[in-house]
Amino acid sequence: MKKLMIGFCLIALLLAGCSITQPEKAQDDYKIGILLSDAGLGDESFNDSAFKGLEKARDELGILFDYKEAPDGNYEEKLEELVAEKYNIIIGLGFSVQEALEKTAKKYPDQQFVLIDGQSDVANITSITFKEQEGSFLLGMVAAMTSKTGKIGFIGGADVPVIHHFENGFIEGAKYYNPNIEIISEYAGSFDDTDAGAAIAERYIKNKVDFIYHAAGFTGFGAIKKAEEMGIYAAGVDIDQFYIAEKTVVTSMLKNVDQAVFKMAKTLDEEGKIPEKSLSFGLADNGVGLADIRVINFTPEQQAALEKAKEDIVSGKIKVSAEKGNSQ
Repeated sequence: MKKLMIGFCLIALLLAGCSITQPEKAQDDYKIGILLSDAGLGDESFNDSAFKGLEKARDELGILFDYKEAPDGNYEEKLEELVAEKYNIIIGLGFSVQEALEKTAKKYPDQQFVLIDGQSDVANITSITFKEQEGSFLLGMVAAMTSKTGKIGFIGGADVPVIHHFENGFIEGAKYYNPNIEIISEYAGSFDDTDAGAAIAERYIKNKVDFIYHAAGFTGFGAIKKAEEMGIYAAGVDIDQFYIAEKTVVTSMLKNVDQAVFKMAKTLDEEGKIPEKSLSFGLADNGVGLADIRVINFTPEQQAALEKAKEDIVSGKIKVSAEKGNSQ
């Protein structure tokens, strides 16, 4: 019996020694919640790009995430649900959620929020914006290089400041390459109406527009498909939309929301919070850019002009304005 007791003591000491030399580190996984913008998951654009960034954060950093959609515009309700689920960071995606996000953030001052595609002064909201005008400038040059009629068109989803960035960059880039080019612009008033996009595109094409650029979500899909049907060129937005119409989509203005979301998640993983109040991503940090140019072949001189313009924007030699009337 005595030997048995000694044996138990030795085992206990060994176990205690193991626990001292190899302590277990208890640490909760970081969690991110996101409220997607109006079009929701599967838009092959803005929402899907953000989701891709969160998937990368999950796979590479072990960060957990979940998402909410609010197709009926009930943003506050969905944000309240995310707060109740206790995420380290809650993201509001898109300018349309800003008002609800700010109202919710004021109610929960200890919760950290992130607004993507808007600028907020609320203390516990970090704002992430993009210099869409810089990538759109290059796309405007592509449109001017491609056009045979000298008329190109822009379609916006909503007449709001962030969409003005796309439009104005497009206009400035086109005129930089061809000062005499004519640009037509129209706003559909929706990001999820393919018929409206198709109707605008058809009017454009009948008016001799032969290149269309959209910043209009699903509405823009309708414009691209109509461009394909009627035999003109088009450009995608946010992600590479070449697959939508492989004989029509020359390139796309990439808005790398996925990279911005992943960078934010990495900062959370390393620092436990997002210390910055505001972040902006442009050509210099690969926040925006162009997808591969397909369908048409540019001359070496045209390719060199695009590269030179990109270098000049990054260096500050070319300053692309976000709003009309502010060109420098």
